[in-house]
Amino acid sequence: MDNPNERREFVRLDYATPLVYKICKKETISKLLEGYTSNVSPSGLLCNIREGVNPDDILWLSFDRRLLSICEKLEKRVFIYQNGIIGKVARVEPKELGNFDVGLKFITREEPGFTIRI
Repeated sequence: MDNPNERREFVRLDYATPLVYKICKKETISKLLEGYTSNVSPSGLLCNIREGVNPDDILWLSFDRRLLSICEKLEKRVFIYQNGIIGKVARVEPKELGNFDVGLKFITREEPGFTIRI
């Protein structure tokens, strides 16, 4: 039966489950959707980002689960952290409108001389 005092347009279903959340800083929010991937290979990927980076910089890239799965299939040892991959900048090419094409080499879990403290 309809409740005449109900103001909600949509029915609410009870669904209690644990979740994880983070409070986003303004800088984090401004980084969302500031780049995109162009192509991917077993050694890494090419992406386009707005911020200039330097060769040998280490980046963490977050993207949809589908691309994450593709990266993992291409390079079984790829280092995945919080639904993203860790990579080393191999090349940077300035593009129009202040964007940069960035070639990123996958960092693998067995990368010599590379450690991440989590």
